[in-house]
Amino acid sequence: MARGNTGDGSARPAWAPPVLRGERLDAGLRMLELEVRRRLDGLLQGNHLGLVPGPGSEPGEARPYQPGDDVRRMDWAVTARTTEPHIRETVADRELETWVAADLSASLDFGTALSEKRDLVVCAVAAIAHLTGGGGNRLGAVFSNGDQTERVPARGGRAHARNLLRKIAEMPRAAEGTRGDLAAMVEQLRRPPRRRGLVVVVSDFLGGTGWQRPLRALSARHDLIGIEVIDPRDVDLPEVGTVVLADPETGKQREVRASALLRREFAAAAQAHRDQVARALRQAGAAHLVLRTDSDWIADTVRFVVARKRRWSGGVA
Repeated sequence: MARGNTGDGSARPAWAPPVLRGERLDAGLRMLELEVRRRLDGLLQGNHLGLVPGPGSEPGEARPYQPGDDVRRMDWAVTARTTEPHIRETVADRELETWVAADLSASLDFGTALSEKRDLVVCAVAAIAHLTGGGGNRLGAVFSNGDQTERVPARGGRAHARNLLRKIAEMPRAAEGTRGDLAAMVEQLRRPPRRRGLVVVVSDFLGGTGWQRPLRALSARHDLIGIEVIDPRDVDLPEVGTVVLADPETGKQREVRASALLRREFAAAAQAHRDQVARALRQAGAAHLVLRTDSDWIADTVRFVVARKRRWSGGVA
């Protein structure tokens, strides 16, 4: 099954993200909404699989501790009385408030496969909006291109979600040499303090891991998800001879010959950075979803949601 054309004569896969720029923005946003609703609902087979577990923040019944339980929910009073470790269950909140931090810095204005990484950021937010929508739930967002930062207050409803996605997609590209600050954007989600909910950070996480500290601070009150958006050229150099490597956030360029040795060293360094990002997210208490510009992002999202559901139910992911 194919949709459109890639421009080089090859068929464009049906799962490819729509183009969300220029005159194609309106049509792309409509197509994105329909695709997310059709495929997510279809692949999840009508099951209600949200992104956070059923328990909320209100105290409930105590039960014996089981391996894998969150030790932060230990009920020490019951534990002392019974001399057996107990966990305090929580009652599900009636409404969920989700906040998204969407990174649109210059490094996201890049893509060598079926879309730019920035388009995939919008797609990821669309999936989050669909998976957390309904039931009085609210969705808000903070997004930045490094030069300007926008905040959309948390509200419910499909019209609000559409408006939020449009604002993210219409965020202008930063001038070359503008450096993004993911840590500062994540820090904005801490103030003012909010009721317990879900925080989702969407970025390519290139650069340092200074964002880990504010993200870890959020884990005391919120469930966390980090969505890493990558392009094949982020992790592997093509075998094309001489190439020009550019850092869009500093404007620096360097011409190099893509020898076999350089390609191996580049791949090793890229993998080491990805391992560092995964470790930092894990240490911050965040779940980790990887979306690629050359992969079926909706199917990857479904696998992630199903795996989380199995872990909550005690199954094997």
